[in-house]
Amino acid sequence: ITMAATRNVMRAVRVLEFGGPEVLKLQSDVLIPDPKENQVLIKVHACGVNPVETYIRSGNYARKPALPYTPGSDVAGVVEGVGEHVTAFKKGDRVFTIATISGGYADYAVAAANKVFPLSDKLDFKQGAAIGIPYFTAYRALFQKGCAKAGESVLVHGASGGVGIAACQIARACGLKVLGTAGTKEGMNMVLRNGAHQAFNHREANYIDKIKEYTGMGGVDIIIEMLSNVNLATDLQLLNYGGRVMVVGCRGPIEINPRDTMSKESSITGVSLFLATEEEKHECATAVLDGIEAGWLKPVVGSEYPLEKVVKAHEDIIHGGGARGKMVLLP
Repeated sequence: ITMAATRNVMRAVRVLEFGGPEVLKLQSDVLIPDPKENQVLIKVHACGVNPVETYIRSGNYARKPALPYTPGSDVAGVVEGVGEHVTAFKKGDRVFTIATISGGYADYAVAAANKVFPLSDKLDFKQGAAIGIPYFTAYRALFQKGCAKAGESVLVHGASGGVGIAACQIARACGLKVLGTAGTKEGMNMVLRNGAHQAFNHREANYIDKIKEYTGMGGVDIIIEMLSNVNLATDLQLLNYGGRVMVVGCRGPIEINPRDTMSKESSITGVSLFLATEEEKHECATAVLDGIEAGWLKPVVGSEYPLEKVVKAHEDIIHGGGARGKMVLLP
């Protein structure tokens, strides 16, 4: 009886109260969820860690899940079972997700079937866990909100992290001139390897001047901004006429001069994948799956942590010394 009883439980990270990284508790007696109608149960091989998960956990984010909960959206693994009416997947299929219902920091996760996608044999599970939020967000920022066109220039500010690398790869494949910034030499090289024509070190005092010098009189058409509370005011100086800043990440307020938008009729637009319609998500998925098939979409995996080290992962993603690829948890 004991054996049977232990078989239907798993390890999962639980958040019982909002707060710092220390509120993340790994429990080993969490019930394995059952896939209901139009749901898929996945044995998790890897789960992406996204900055937004640290904001939600702290309780300072617009969306607050009901407590207790398990964080994690970007799961890659193997289908363990399917609920009623699921015909697209069967047990044993390799898949990745852009959202889960039960939470991805766990041995198993349940997701709605329409948030699950086949994982190509060209990519391993760690890479699969690096697709969801980063690539869908990058595509949304560039095309659905930024209206990017081939021939335009894009500056990816903070290009060595998950969303940044995704933006560089997508923009390059779609015919844009790609510039990227990173905070280390290693980060800059990674940005250049993943689609950027030119990389700049945003820790150098005069890097803004270097970008201006490189772009000449024109400036850039689009900026994908991961840290707008630091960069937004200078971003406005770097834009071409009709240029637009896409705010993907922000960790606090900043003072800007709105006159800087008037002189070039430039715009600042917030980007939230959470607000995308089903139609828009479907468009993102199509672009992403095409990119994997074509071979230019290759997620870069950065730091890897076992579930036991989830607290460290949440500390490092915010306070680490410069992102290098996508952070993943490995159950």
